[in-house]
Amino acid sequence: MAKFFMLVSALLIATGFTACLHAQTFKVQKFSIGGEGGTDYLTAEPGTGRVFVSRGSHVMVIDGNKGTVIGDIPETPNTHGIALVAKYNHGFTTNRGDSTVSMFDLTTLALIKKIKIPAGGQDGIMYDDFVDRIILTNHSKPGTATAIDPGTGVITGQAQLEDDSPEGAASDGKGKIFVNNERKNTIQVLDARTMSVLASWPLDPCDGPTGIAYDRVSDRIFSGCGKTSAVVDAKSGKIVATIPNGEGVDALGWDPSERLVYIPAGRDSSVTIAHEDSPDKYSIVATVTTAGGAKTISVDTVKHVAYLFQPIYGPPPTNAPPAESGRRVRGPVVGAFLYVISH
Repeated sequence: MAKFFMLVSALLIATGFTACLHAQTFKVQKFSIGGEGGTDYLTAEPGTGRVFVSRGSHVMVIDGNKGTVIGDIPETPNTHGIALVAKYNHGFTTNRGDSTVSMFDLTTLALIKKIKIPAGGQDGIMYDDFVDRIILTNHSKPGTATAIDPGTGVITGQAQLEDDSPEGAASDGKGKIFVNNERKNTIQVLDARTMSVLASWPLDPCDGPTGIAYDRVSDRIFSGCGKTSAVVDAKSGKIVATIPNGEGVDALGWDPSERLVYIPAGRDSSVTIAHEDSPDKYSIVATVTTAGGAKTISVDTVKHVAYLFQPIYGPPPTNAPPAESGRRVRGPVVGAFLYVISH
């Protein structure tokens, strides 16, 4: 059964009258979903209420209106991201476990084909409508960005990046792609047609940039970072504003018609919601409590609803092997929840 609670912005002191002008109340709905597997990215299908959630070895499809599971895409080993292309009725998942991308039918969820990605390290994925290409960001050595034709599933190009941990990518809708480099603290600019690197911009004081979104009206890039996220002028590469937020950001959300940036912080169990007052000025309108570990978010830009998903882990077994560097040892999944933010 869903649980409801209301949260009101309390962070008005620093921004004074402007924040008061834009302060909003947001409703959070929590659904118990269950199921097996951890998670990374999730993707909301605009206008339908369907939410595609990575679950390690499969992708779960949830009705975000009711909090019920309505489908499943199996055999996606170590899956990370999901992209949807309504034009072709195709969806795509990045499967790091077998270095593939699964291309599936959006209506039936049936697998159409698996696309082998030689670079390996699949992580983020997005669709660039300007050049009509799926773009992958790969934790390969060196890091790469790969372009795929969404109609045929054919690889059409690849760019070599300066970081082996490229995270999110975003398109300006005019022929350029912007990629966050988590370890180098940079944004690289790619030519979407040729997949060649055009520039690299430093992001200090933004540390560990991961989530990214693009405002095509103001030509601003939003880069999600720990404690302080950055707003970048896409024409000059200069940081024009910063947004304070929590720790543990991975993917952020952007609602262009509402002018709202959603920045989830998994370590702080919160989502910072900022309003774009002007291209270079942003006011925090709410800080919403979610769940520990919930670090990725997806916005339905038609329904103006944001979604997060987080499994709950039990204690690790006493004989569990040590975790990889920088990672925690986790026990089995004992529950999982979908959080729905609306206003």
